[in-house]
Amino acid sequence: MGHDLSTATPTSIADAVDRAIAAAELLVEGACSAPSDVFADRVAPLDAAMGIVQDASGYGPFLANCHPDKGVRDAGNDARERLEKWASDLIFRSDINAAVHAVDPRSVTGNESRSLSWWLRDLRRAGHSLDADQREELQRLRSRLIELEVSFNRNIAEHTDHLDVARDDLEGLPAVFVESLSEGETPGSVRVTLDYPDYQPFMQQAANRSNRRVLQHKYLNQAVEPNRPILAEAIAIRSHMAELLGFPTWADHQMEIKMADTDAVNALYASITPGLTEKAREELAALARLLDADEPGAELSTWDWVYYDTQQARNDFGVDHNEVAQYFPLELVIDAMFDITGRVFGLIYEQVDDVRTWHDEVRTYRIIDGATSRSVAVFHLDLHPREGKYSHAACWSLQKGCRLSDGTYRMPSAAILANFTKPTADAPSLLRHDEAVTLFHEFGHALHECLTEVDMQRFAGFDTEWDFVEAPSQIMENWMWNAEILKRYARHHRTGTEIPDALIEGLVKLRDHNIALKTLRQIYYGTLDLAFHTSGPSPDMSVIDRQAHELTLLPFHEDTFFAAGFGHLLGGYDAGYYGYLWSMVYGDDMFSVFEQQGVLSTEVGARFRREILAAGSSRDAIEHLRAFLGREPNANAFMRKIGL
Repeated sequence: MGHDLSTATPTSIADAVDRAIAAAELLVEGACSAPSDVFADRVAPLDAAMGIVQDASGYGPFLANCHPDKGVRDAGNDARERLEKWASDLIFRSDINAAVHAVDPRSVTGNESRSLSWWLRDLRRAGHSLDADQREELQRLRSRLIELEVSFNRNIAEHTDHLDVARDDLEGLPAVFVESLSEGETPGSVRVTLDYPDYQPFMQQAANRSNRRVLQHKYLNQAVEPNRPILAEAIAIRSHMAELLGFPTWADHQMEIKMADTDAVNALYASITPGLTEKAREELAALARLLDADEPGAELSTWDWVYYDTQQARNDFGVDHNEVAQYFPLELVIDAMFDITGRVFGLIYEQVDDVRTWHDEVRTYRIIDGATSRSVAVFHLDLHPREGKYSHAACWSLQKGCRLSDGTYRMPSAAILANFTKPTADAPSLLRHDEAVTLFHEFGHALHECLTEVDMQRFAGFDTEWDFVEAPSQIMENWMWNAEILKRYARHHRTGTEIPDALIEGLVKLRDHNIALKTLRQIYYGTLDLAFHTSGPSPDMSVIDRQAHELTLLPFHEDTFFAAGFGHLLGGYDAGYYGYLWSMVYGDDMFSVFEQQGVLSTEVGARFRREILAAGSSRDAIEHLRAFLGREPNANAFMRKIGL
């Protein structure tokens, strides 16, 4: 299926791009010179051309995030830039504009009508109502923006830094964590990197406050030197593009094709921020008391709150994250994930051992429909950190599902990349509970991509409105917070014993612990993003960051610029990071149906699979929600969760 991901070389990636663009150009030429003005001759070839380019993005551009060979990763980034520029340039062409406008909208129905309307919309957004000089300027700006996006994310992926800590200065850190660290440069020291399996446990458990401060300072300054000017240029370009197109701001331009607009997002924030702030002050006061007991008179800082939050989890709820991890070995979590979704959505998972991939740590699975015994998709899991790999967790589409000309359905494929602790000679990979939640979240994206049943490639998979795309993955997180599910699946990796009831009770309560602080942090990220894209071409980014950070109620970490390592800003979520919280409202609303009818309800699961996962973007997301819920969506479940 698709490209051979195991034999990629810089040459093979460049050749694949050449072939894809050449094949796509032939289709485009045919559409522009077609003798008739019907959809099949004018627009369908354009959809097919974009599909070819999209398929090519599942090869080199994907491998740029995970291949062990830097030469292949560099070639993948070059491929991404070439393919995105080709697709961007296409929409600016006058002959494409003429070909699409030649089709009578009254002559098409269903997905053909939707495709035509999207092409007309995208052509309008490319400035075809402007004069030639303005359109040429727009095209040049968009091309430059693609270059900046590729460079920004490459710089984050390639950034490395660390803190070497003396072994006698590791109080609070469990022995198994210390043993997982490599030796530092100084004899008797260990090296703590910025990778999640190092950074998160260190910030949660390292008793030495100064070390936490230094490590966080490094973390918040990732790629700051190369990426700060890149971000500034990108913001200026976006602002100018919005002005040329007649939008007040880049945020208004971006949100034209999403569920929300700037007024709706600001209204959401305004409706919950005061109540959250009041609750968060109480939460911070409790954390500050713990700090004062350790260091009288010290001010609670950004490098403190996670540490004392972890102490509260242990002391107030009986939840020791190290103990919890003993009940979440990676293999068990994967098995639980497969069993839950297999039951609820009617699926069977089968590991495929004869598929070679980009790394020997990758495992491949086939999804089989339980009712028909038909293979419907393939996905890959690449779950451990290594040099040059994407440093967070995410899901990629490798090949979209679609109906082929012979009537058969092409199976989609996807890949999840994550950075969980590697197994050792003495223990398997043990996941913190938040890591188990992350894996369930990303698997929601994979199922959204893999269970598509949409005939047209353009509308298949998880390419929905960008402020809905997280909802089908956020709903998955709920299973990892449910007492019934935890009781059923969590087992000690050595003894096989069930997770204790007291630990389950503590974990369930922990979800709502410091919920105001955690939600305000999400509002900070969303506010920062929107402020960057609503404040003109040359905003003072440091001032914006500092002002937005006030929402967290914690002092700003001086001499840092977190945004330089905030990949979402140039990774597709520009003026869209609010979507995580926005779509959480819908995810919580949808899961409330499971709570009412049973968290493992096959009836609800079948409806969710049919109306949400299978439907892709074949209709607007609000219609997905209405079809699944049987009513208008509301924020009741979300508001209950955040204590408002």
